[in-house]
Amino acid sequence: MRPAGKLHPGAEAVAEKGWLRAHRWLLLRRTAQMAILALFLIGPLAGIWIVKGNLNYSYTLDFLPLTDPYVALQALAAGHLPETLGLMGIAIVAAFYFLVGGRVFCSWVCPVNLVTDAAGWLRERLGIKGSIHLSRRTRYWILAMTFVGSAATGVVLWELINPVSMLHRGLIFGLGAAWTVVLAVFLFDLFVMSRGWCGHLCPVGAFYSLLGRWSPLRVAARRRAACNDCMDCFAVCPEPQVIRPALKGGAGPVILSPNCTNCGRCIDVCSKDVFVFGLRFDERTCPLPESGTGLR
Repeated sequence: MRPAGKLHPGAEAVAEKGWLRAHRWLLLRRTAQMAILALFLIGPLAGIWIVKGNLNYSYTLDFLPLTDPYVALQALAAGHLPETLGLMGIAIVAAFYFLVGGRVFCSWVCPVNLVTDAAGWLRERLGIKGSIHLSRRTRYWILAMTFVGSAATGVVLWELINPVSMLHRGLIFGLGAAWTVVLAVFLFDLFVMSRGWCGHLCPVGAFYSLLGRWSPLRVAARRRAACNDCMDCFAVCPEPQVIRPALKGGAGPVILSPNCTNCGRCIDVCSKDVFVFGLRFDERTCPLPESGTGLR
């Protein structure tokens, strides 16, 4: 169980593994997010055009098109057919997120993740308790409504208010009114609902969870026999409902839920190294050694 006097989730991992190992995947995620933003920003700011465009559609090194499949499908519903380069971009992006897990977009690419993580961090530090209740299925209803709305209006409807697109375009071209939407997301997660936007409302995350439903790259509770029930993984996971079947249920050790973001937070905060990245077909587990001292 959680030791007395523990200040926050992950403190035991820092004590056992050291600060760097206990934040390895967080540092890698932040590096990836900042590097992606830098690739888009360096063109307008410094005239070095490695990547042109934004997260909806970009052209890298003047030969590699990348197209957001979610935006493309909304455009198709609105009656707009993508051009050849757009179709190539869709295929490349869809194949990538199928292989690594669709919601990797949410944890490793999406700039709004920085906003919601900041809200979650501040919420914990301020000790804010209580939250409204919304089903996690709400995001799938919103996802369906974006397609219906686009078909009915002939406009890529969600992109008019999408915080992901607004923040990304705003960072490149100047935020302007986008500040209002981004601030609303931050305040919603801070005061109204813990992990509310990404975990319950965002249709972008819902779409990418469907895209990566059968992805081979997964987190697995490979050393679940070493679990000491500290609950730190549940505390930090943006989708904590995905952990229990692999860690405590009768299922195999692999987290198969498409809503797992492959963020690595559970790996970082676990002092017993219960979790690892692996493949969905690998059901191996590592039992405790006979001494029962746990695994390091």
